[in-house]
Amino acid sequence: MAGEPQDDCLFCKIAAGQIPATIVRETETTVAFRDISPQAPTHVLVIPRAHYENAAALAAGAPEVAADVLREAQAVADEDKAESYRVVFNTGAGAGQTVFHAHAHVLAGRGLHWPPG
Repeated sequence: MAGEPQDDCLFCKIAAGQIPATIVRETETTVAFRDISPQAPTHVLVIPRAHYENAAALAAGAPEVAADVLREAQAVADEDKAESYRVVFNTGAGAGQTVFHAHAHVLAGRGLHWPPG
């Protein structure tokens, strides 16, 4: 069921403290941690504690938590003193989503030209 922790979900386990991560921020509804394969000097994932498969499911099922994720993305950027940053939600395997738990990538600290790459 959407919102409920999933036993086989890596990010649910990180949110529950069952798997270690370099956590930079925590709130009642979110956890932010450094990406293990950073693509920029600042590369932090912000996840909802509740399990939703992707950003669209999160927005539909818990819009207030989706807003919390975006607020925390700003807080991460502020803590890393990033004046400019990118927030990316990959949705689906074809878009690069590898963990099917909604998460925002906060990227900063290098030129982030469009298209990304």
